Amino acid sequence: MRSPRLQINRPAGYWIADALGAILFAGGLAGAVAGLVDRQGIAVGAGVFAIVLAASIRAFFQHQAAWSGFDCARLHKRNLRSRLYPILLIARVSRRSIGEDLAMAVDHVEATEGFHARYLPLRTAAMCMPLLIAAAVAMASPICAAILLATLVPFGLGMALAGGAAGNAADRQLIALARLSGLFVDRIRALPVIIGFAAEGRIIAQMERATYEVADRTLAVLRIAFLSTAVIEFFAALSVALIAVYCGFNLLGLLPFPVPEHLTLGRALFALALAPEYYLPMRRLAAAYHDKQVGEAAQARISSMALAARPHPNPSLKGEGLSVELPSQFASPSPLREGLGWGLSAGDTLTINNAIITYPDGTCIGPISLNAPKNSLTALTGPSGSGKSSLLHAIISLVPLSAGAIEGLRHPIGWAGQATALIPGSIADNIAIARNGADAAAIDAAARSAGLGPMIDSRPDGLATIVDHRGSGLSGGERRRIGLARAILRDAPVWLLDEPTADLDEASAQAVIALLVSAAQRRTVIVATHHPGLIAAAMQRIDMP
Repeated sequence: MRSPRLQINRPAGYWIADALGAILFAGGLAGAVAGLVDRQGIAVGAGVFAIVLAASIRAFFQHQAAWSGFDCARLHKRNLRSRLYPILLIARVSRRSIGEDLAMAVDHVEATEGFHARYLPLRTAAMCMPLLIAAAVAMASPICAAILLATLVPFGLGMALAGGAAGNAADRQLIALARLSGLFVDRIRALPVIIGFAAEGRIIAQMERATYEVADRTLAVLRIAFLSTAVIEFFAALSVALIAVYCGFNLLGLLPFPVPEHLTLGRALFALALAPEYYLPMRRLAAAYHDKQVGEAAQARISSMALAARPHPNPSLKGEGLSVELPSQFASPSPLREGLGWGLSAGDTLTINNAIITYPDGTCIGPISLNAPKNSLTALTGPSGSGKSSLLHAIISLVPLSAGAIEGLRHPIGWAGQATALIPGSIADNIAIARNGADAAAIDAAARSAGLGPMIDSRPDGLATIVDHRGSGLSGGERRRIGLARAILRDAPVWLLDEPTADLDEASAQAVIALLVSAAQRRTVIVATHHPGLIAAAMQRIDMP
């Protein structure tokens, strides 16, 4: 395998060779014009041939430089992925979301492409090509070469100042993009929880804030990019103008000061033709400077992630996923307080009339009809695949009805599905998403009512224990209890629970059944279940076909 240094030097060599084509072009142009003035046909023909040859040489070298640069970037990305993927695929507790991991594996790696394909080769070329051009100009006019070199000093200072600001701005932009990607992927993944707990408004507000943050930081990067471009164009125009004035007055003999040289038309045209080429490498480098800032910021983020392989638990109840506001006071810390709270009523009977659910593959469930009275426990039973979960999803509008209607349903709803969607953060964070503003006492009471007390007491950090989106370190029963704790904390008029006793031992299952029977005295509770004890405790049983 070719070494990365060789890969970078190869496109840089092509870019430097492009300067030879520029020198040949300037020589051909100067020779052709001088030949026309002196009426020397051979000189004109040789000049035209040199121009055509130089154009062909430059086209070849520029194509090869671009192609080999991307070849170098592909090699680097392959090596980077081979080191990065094993780190990301290790199942460990992490504060990062799956969306941020995805952005790290895809977006951040791809962000390094321009850095290796364009910036690094052009940086090497920008250090060599101006000196090569200045040396060629010095053979025709040492004064013109000195002018070019003199304008390079303030140009370098201006670019250094702009480059430092651009680096900070690009780093902030990349962080904002990663956060937005993580937020979007995680919220899509947690869509059943968001809809079940009527949290759409909060999520939309979070997405809006994250989007505006990306837009603001992108504009900051563009402002600095425009500034650096203005610096280059100013000094490039200044150098060309100074050389043009000097050459013109030298040819006319009108310089107000003595100089150690007298230019001919050919030598003056040669220097003037190469003056724009002197700043061309810096122009190319400036065009790739954004690639540098983004690539370096991406590599810094990847390196910092690799170093921070171990989690850093935070006893705070604030998570990086769905943030949980913790006010100083809360009306009632009890998760099963008297009445329905929130100033809401349970409404009338929840009625489903001849509901039919049709999936795109043609699977049809229904028609289904049921009446779930106020303050009752209804059990949906039937074999796997009979549509129990689908009916619950239809009630919270996760799947549309192709026929029939659902009436008497009012938000908010307490929801606990078969697969409990988790967010990167603490156990408290994962419970608290059910109710915005819940305090620590209410979260702890809901967790213990759901049977999480022994697990909380057995862990050093308790509710502050960090989990990832996979629920690493939690058993299936503990994940289900988190879903049930959300429903308890929500304390909604209607609870919809999908297999709440699955993955639980018999003692825990009986405790959950007792909790649901107690909750049904003041709420409408609908459960999909196979558990005989829960079916027997229900006030009504609906057998799904």
